Amino acid sequence: MKAGAIILSGGKSSRMGTNKALLKFHEKTNIERIKDELQHVFDDIILVTNDPETYQFLNIKSVADQFPGSGPLAGIHAGLEASDYEENFIVACDMPFVSAELAVNLVKALKHHDAVVPVSDGRKHPLFAAYQKRVAGEAEKCIEDGTLRIKQMLEKLDVRYLDESDLQLYCGGSLERVFFNMNHPEEYESAKKWAESGE
Repeated sequence: MKAGAIILSGGKSSRMGTNKALLKFHEKTNIERIKDELQHVFDDIILVTNDPETYQFLNIKSVADQFPGSGPLAGIHAGLEASDYEENFIVACDMPFVSAELAVNLVKALKHHDAVVPVSDGRKHPLFAAYQKRVAGEAEKCIEDGTLRIKQMLEKLDVRYLDESDLQLYCGGSLERVFFNMNHPEEYESAKKWAESGE
């Protein structure tokens, strides 16, 4: 697919107490699961990390935040800046059940919009969304203004929000599973059980 995929390796994972990207499912780390799933459909995958040595084993291109300490918005900015593609899918590393099928369909829905963001269970998922490369400029402006919440950036963009009825058309699997993210040890335990029962 003529689009880029960008994985955000995340920050300190203070609530989890350990690096979420490196949590194991069977013999595979969480971030490998995400990379392997996306490689089915994206030729080019970029990892945004300020610790590239930790992720050398992935053998994918990595870039660092240009604005360290500015949260996920800085990750979005760095990934889009580094991408060779106008259309990009971005995902956070705490979502172990990423769906390549849904990722592709979000990118296809971009068309003239700046971003396509899924809404599931009343929650927007800007860290499982498609963005145009040009959004990097808006992200940079927001960071320089000190407005670091992704929600505030989205308010300035032309965003298409896809609700559950749209998403069901785009994704054959369970949306609850696809959008599951791990922040606490008990969520990791739940995800492991899910992975064992679903694979």
